[in-house]
Amino acid sequence: PLEINATDSATDDDRSRNLQDLDRAALSRPLDETQQSWLLGPGEQKKKKKYVDLGCIIVSRKIFVWTVGTLLVSALLTGLITLIVKTVPRHHHRHSPPDNYTLALHKALMFFNAQRSGKLPKHNNVSWRGNSGLQDGKSDPSVLMKDLVGGYYDAGDAIKFNFPASFSMTMLSWSVIEYSAKYEAAGELNHVKEIIKWGTDYLLKTFNNTADTIDRIAAQVGIGDTSGGSSAPNDHYCWMRPEDIDYPRPVYECHSCSDLAAEMAAALASASIVFKDNKAYSQKLVHGARTLFKFARDQRGRYSAGGSDPALFYNSSSYWDEFVWGGAWLYYATGNSSYLQLATHPKLAKHAGAFWGGPDYGVLSWDNKLAGAQVLLSRLRLFLSPGYPYEEILSTFHNQTSIIMCSFLPVFTSFNRTKGGLIQLNHGRPQPLQYVVNAAFLAALYSDYLDAADTPGWYCGPNFYSTDVLREFAKTQIDYILGKNPRKMSYVVGFGNHYPKHVHHRGASIPKNKIKYNCKGGWKWRDTSKPNPNTLVGAMVAGPDKHDGFRDVRTNYNYTEPTLAGNAGLVAALVALSGDKATGIDKNTIFSA
Repeated sequence: PLEINATDSATDDDRSRNLQDLDRAALSRPLDETQQSWLLGPGEQKKKKKYVDLGCIIVSRKIFVWTVGTLLVSALLTGLITLIVKTVPRHHHRHSPPDNYTLALHKALMFFNAQRSGKLPKHNNVSWRGNSGLQDGKSDPSVLMKDLVGGYYDAGDAIKFNFPASFSMTMLSWSVIEYSAKYEAAGELNHVKEIIKWGTDYLLKTFNNTADTIDRIAAQVGIGDTSGGSSAPNDHYCWMRPEDIDYPRPVYECHSCSDLAAEMAAALASASIVFKDNKAYSQKLVHGARTLFKFARDQRGRYSAGGSDPALFYNSSSYWDEFVWGGAWLYYATGNSSYLQLATHPKLAKHAGAFWGGPDYGVLSWDNKLAGAQVLLSRLRLFLSPGYPYEEILSTFHNQTSIIMCSFLPVFTSFNRTKGGLIQLNHGRPQPLQYVVNAAFLAALYSDYLDAADTPGWYCGPNFYSTDVLREFAKTQIDYILGKNPRKMSYVVGFGNHYPKHVHHRGASIPKNKIKYNCKGGWKWRDTSKPNPNTLVGAMVAGPDKHDGFRDVRTNYNYTEPTLAGNAGLVAALVALSGDKATGIDKNTIFSA
């Protein structure tokens, strides 16, 4: 009855008449109560039934009040519950605090920032360091490579040794290739890549990296020989901040240095995989690695032969292990099977000592990379299994890797342990920790390899051991270094409350106070019993003796000196143990070439 049917063409008068007709038609029928309420005033209604007019619908006031009330109470309850949920601490969904390994990893990487030579980047974050070694290469007229600015100082001195520095970069690159997700989770992936690039940029300067054939490498900058009572200023005789050095820094060139060239090739090849997304830089690294490896193979000889300065500090025992190691890395970086043929050549393996034991068998260090190469090539067999003609030697390497892992376990007596539980991989000689961290890395990594290959463990003779046993070995050793030892001493500076305060390190022991101390002027800072004015955050010192004893004395470098190679192994072991075990290794990136 309320519809208005009027055509568009109707005039206003027509519409008006139609409406009046409709009104009369409507009123000619009895009205219901609702309709009456529209027409009658409040006083005229017989019964007062309360309604609420919402425009489009009419509802009973009672229903309206109940509905609005229910909605308000619901909203209030929802708000209250949300508030409680937001304010009460949630234990299940919040990220657990970082574990000790992650916390130590942040610090261990900072050591590399403190060791940088050259013009420092703005974000170096070590307040007491500045630009140094800006004349390196230029000050020695006899050398071909004039720009040797950059790189890393080796330890507590200001010498740049390519041999251990290259090994350090290889170890860091290996850890990034396997555990980039863990570095990412710790927020350190970009940092560690910067550290590697600082090292590889320098290594590229130490030979003619654009050539296909070379005849020399600048192997070392600075000298440390103080034998024979010489008082000529050099990097070991003087105790100065690197920023203040004013004495000449000779460059040591080598012309037959297979061990050094093959190790540098390994460093550049492994880094090329880390930087594979930066095509131009990655190819530059690969080209340099190929050139170096060719030089290593063509001009045979040890870089530290004949009583040279490197022989006093980083004497290489042989170059055969570097041939296997460098060949394996070049195969991964290039996919060229000629490198794999070389790395798996039985004669090469024999010369490298793969088929005989010896007291140091299975110990990975800056000098001997055989154990690392065997693990690296076992990886190839586990995940790619290239078959004939490589299978025989790869299965030998795989078996030997199993034996090495057995030798790390307390059940076997290949290596003694201190009463506090530290494995004596260097048989009680000083500076043990650099070998321990490398072993911890290999053990954690190999256990992750087995997990990724869905293999629950491995055999030592007739006995089967689970991969957890290997991980546990790695953890107990790193825990010892971080403070779980009889002295309750953390051997990583800045980690925990009790750590060495008299680190053997020139830059850390001399205050940055605008006073320039000359060669001998700094001796008072070397000899003082006061703690270092600057904290060398993340430095892993040389370590305790075979009785778990430790002397926090600056002049005793066998206890208190840190090194690049030691910290590289520490970083690798820490990242392998950090975060969630389920993250595991990156199975495929290493095979991308």
